[in-house]
Amino acid sequence: MSLSQLYAPIADDMKALDSVIRDRLYSDVVLIRQVAEYIIGSGGKRLRPAMVLFAAGAVGYTGSYHRELAAVVEFIHTATLLHDDVVDESELRRGNKTANAMFGNAASVLVGDFLYSRAFQMMVGADNMKVMRVLADATNVIAEGEVLQLLNCHNADVEVDDYLRVIRYKTAKLFEAAARLGGILGGVDELLENRLAAFGMHIGTAFQLIDDVLDYSGDEADTGKHIGDDLAEGKPTLPLIHAMKHGSPEHAACVRTAIENGGRDDFPAVLEAIRATGAIEATRKVAEAEAQLALEALEALPASVFKESLIELSKFAVARKY
Repeated sequence: MSLSQLYAPIADDMKALDSVIRDRLYSDVVLIRQVAEYIIGSGGKRLRPAMVLFAAGAVGYTGSYHRELAAVVEFIHTATLLHDDVVDESELRRGNKTANAMFGNAASVLVGDFLYSRAFQMMVGADNMKVMRVLADATNVIAEGEVLQLLNCHNADVEVDDYLRVIRYKTAKLFEAAARLGGILGGVDELLENRLAAFGMHIGTAFQLIDDVLDYSGDEADTGKHIGDDLAEGKPTLPLIHAMKHGSPEHAACVRTAIENGGRDDFPAVLEAIRATGAIEATRKVAEAEAQLALEALEALPASVFKESLIELSKFAVARKY
């Protein structure tokens, strides 16, 4: 199922979300508008804001504030992208030049700060302490995840649990918050709210695992990023950890050297080690297990088109090629 088909039940909300985003992006400072419009308008799956909309629909929410909170989630995500690309010195995202490549590092960092602060302005508008607490906590955990990932770079001794912790903090936390927000808006009990949050956390983890798979098996035309970026940055992702643990001494030594030194010179040899050890398939299996846990978390939801969409979203997270 394509994303456009998947989003059909929330098509009107997604269109309204675009209007909210454009309206809330406005600033008297021209450069802020330019950079923010560039990054927001350069594509993206909008999975995180869609999660807010689907979750709210699945618990029977009938208001319109879910669109505002979906925009808040998208702004937080976009701010992290702006900062990530500066830290990683990335030049390509979604098939386009990154904002830092277009406008420079300083502009990207500062506009990222603007998006964070605008998101918090919008949070206050909810006048809901629980909503503010969920988003404030998520933003803080995401920042911790970014620092953990930085500490792990060029460290070939990172264990699987360390890697998964980074994923849960850096990527899955915002998925978790997005799904939880839908439940909060619908006024569900704590048990169902936690089930929705668990769904988001597991889907976010699966999503990042597949991102890490695609860095060694994807097509640049599909992924919109340079293949091998993770290796160039010395990131010890699960395919690399698996290859070191299950490969020959030569495979392990090759991958270790590549992680510690970074760069793309060792990419062909590393790719061979990954293929020889079945690291791609092994990582996909971990992602599929996470998606299955996400599906189990949905069992408490009543039947609806929105629940079906969340089920399809869990399938998309692991089957996608971009």
